[in-house]
Amino acid sequence: MSSQVDERSVEDARPPQGKDRAQYGMCAFLVLVGIAVIVDGLGIPHITSSTDPVGPRAVPVILGALLLLVAVAYAVDVARGGHGEPEAGEDVDLSQGTDWRTVLLLIGAFVVNAVLIERLGWVISGALLFWGTAFALGNRHYVRNLLIAVTMSLTTFYAFAIGLGVNLPAGVLQGIL
Repeated sequence: MSSQVDERSVEDARPPQGKDRAQYGMCAFLVLVGIAVIVDGLGIPHITSSTDPVGPRAVPVILGALLLLVAVAYAVDVARGGHGEPEAGEDVDLSQGTDWRTVLLLIGAFVVNAVLIERLGWVISGALLFWGTAFALGNRHYVRNLLIAVTMSLTTFYAFAIGLGVNLPAGVLQGIL
């Protein structure tokens, strides 16, 4: 009996026969994204300086070209019969439906962040985002999660400001941070 189960699981894990046309759709998507990145990059004014002799165009054009290369390599692999390996270690019960409550709570956390980020600033809206995400995913350590969320939002606020030179909105905390 156990050998029948083993044989059945081996048969289920075999790759499908024939070419998977959906993979060509992914190749086409990569080509479109690559072209869009190149066109957008070429729209950047070509400004060079002694500290930046290449200019800001180079990175998007190179990334777009790499996307096109990946699309071509992927298409060749699919044409030769390449396929993705089936997930073996996924811990998902496919017989269960979608947990819409969790999905809607996560969407709500992102929407609240998007609406409040300019008014309240990143530190408060980011803390609400991090706390709301933990809550939506089932963590019920409210105080600990709030402390972690505030720490994460402050850390990212200063990492962007000091490390990257990107100022996130301070909102109501303007002048305090």
